Amino acid sequence: MFLLQPRFLLPVAATFGFVGLAIFVVSGRDFAFDTTLVMLFRDAADPSLPIGPAWVREMMRDLTALGSFVGLGIATVIAALTLRLCGYRALAIGLVVNVLAATAASTLLKLAFGRERPDIVEHAALTFTASFPSGHAFLSAVVLLGIAGFVGIASRRADIARLCLWIAWALIIAIGVSRIYLGVHWPSDVLGGWCLGVAWSGLAIFLIGRYAARTEAEMVQATTARGEPAI
Repeated sequence: MFLLQPRFLLPVAATFGFVGLAIFVVSGRDFAFDTTLVMLFRDAADPSLPIGPAWVREMMRDLTALGSFVGLGIATVIAALTLRLCGYRALAIGLVVNVLAATAASTLLKLAFGRERPDIVEHAALTFTASFPSGHAFLSAVVLLGIAGFVGIASRRADIARLCLWIAWALIIAIGVSRIYLGVHWPSDVLGGWCLGVAWSGLAIFLIGRYAARTEAEMVQATTARGEPAI
C-alpha cells in the first residue's frame, strides 16, 4: 500500500518529530542531551575551543558554509538552470519556488520561537538569527533533497536517484553536525531542522513531481495533436 511506503511514512514521522520538538521548545523545557552533545565537541581542558586541531575547525566552517544562503542559493540556481536546459521547465520553476518558500518559512519560524543560541560555549561562527529550528539544517534538507528528488524524476533512473539521495544525506548530516561542533546550535535545533526539512521536501517533491508529470503529458499530447514528433 502507498501509505506504508517509506517515502510516505518518513515525512509523516518527521512531521510528528518536529511538532514534538516544537512543543518542548515552547514549553521552555531543556533537553537533557543538548548540553551533553555540545560538550562532546569541546576540549575538556578548555571548553571555549572545539575538539581537534585547527584544520578540523576550518573544515567545519567550510562545511557549515555549504548550508548558508549563499551555498544553498548557488546549488539551487545551478540545479534549476540544468533542469531548465534539459527541458524540465516545471521542475526548475518548482525547485526555485520551493526554496524561496522554505526560506521565508525558516525566517518566520525563528521569529515565532525566538529560542536563544547556546550560551554554554563560545561560538566559533557568527550568528544573526534565533536558534530553533536550525536554518542550515532545515534549508539544506529542503534544497538537497529537493534537488535529489527532482533529478530522480527527470532521469527516470533508480540508480541515479539513489546516488543523488545518498550524496544529499551525506551533506545534510555533515552540515548539521558542523553547526553543533561550532557551538552555534543546540542538537535539538538541528534535529528539528532536519525533521521539518524532510517533511517539507517530501510534500514538495510529491506535489511538484505530480504537477511536472501532468505538464509534460499535456505537452506531449499537444505535440502529437499538431502532428509533430514527440521529443
